[in-house]
Amino acid sequence: MTQHLMHHPSGWVERLARFGYASKGVVYSIVGLLAAQVAFGTGGRTTDTQGALQTIAQQPFGQFLLVLVAIGLIGYVLWRFVQAIKDPENKGTDVKGLAQRIGYVINGFLYGSLAFSAVQIILGSGGNNNSNSTQDWTEILLDQPFGQWLVGTVGAFIIGLGFYQFYQAYSTKFRRELNLTELSHKEQKWVIGICRFGLIARGIVFCIIGWFLIQAATQSNAQAAGGLDEALQALAQQAYGAWLLGFVALGLIAYGIYMVVKARYSQLVVN
Repeated sequence: MTQHLMHHPSGWVERLARFGYASKGVVYSIVGLLAAQVAFGTGGRTTDTQGALQTIAQQPFGQFLLVLVAIGLIGYVLWRFVQAIKDPENKGTDVKGLAQRIGYVINGFLYGSLAFSAVQIILGSGGNNNSNSTQDWTEILLDQPFGQWLVGTVGAFIIGLGFYQFYQAYSTKFRRELNLTELSHKEQKWVIGICRFGLIARGIVFCIIGWFLIQAATQSNAQAAGGLDEALQALAQQAYGAWLLGFVALGLIAYGIYMVVKARYSQLVVN
């Protein structure tokens, strides 16, 4: 399959999708880099994807860089909705296909929220990152009828997503989505290895976040919930915490690289 698929109106969708993957990669790499600095005792902080946006904004030319990342994230969101609604990859309407397409929509909303945060920071109204969005929406869910079951189900689903990341890393099925023919065999092995490492790290983080949610459900306490930042903090507090945090931090950088690889080498189907 050729890499340069688009020379018709769908071309902008492909370009936005690639730019979106690259922006997502930048955000995860910054989270990983900051956490790695904590693990290796050279400063840094554990943070989440919103904290990564704050970090970008504080750099020289930060506002300009953040505008680029925001545009990229909006592109990623649009691509997720195209995948879900137009179904260019022919996932179909069976149970598995619908589940994947619903997953694209959820993913789109999550990164839509992140893009909105980036725009708020650019406009100067998102300077505070004190609120914990995971705890906020956990509290909303807990207040619903069967709220504990809802939160517990979401937690179990996120753990399931974590194990799916492990499965992807083990099976290397993601390789089918990449056209790496222009790389040498040795370069391909390196790229695939980095991508697998990234998926494992993200799977570990998902499992911890899911476990937090199950704890929040069983205790009926939204304060027990936590996102990416809290998952990294939890790793740091374990025995050999610096090693564990260092492993996952480097893995998140690897996941960021995987997203950049997807931006460059994905065989995107756009129709």
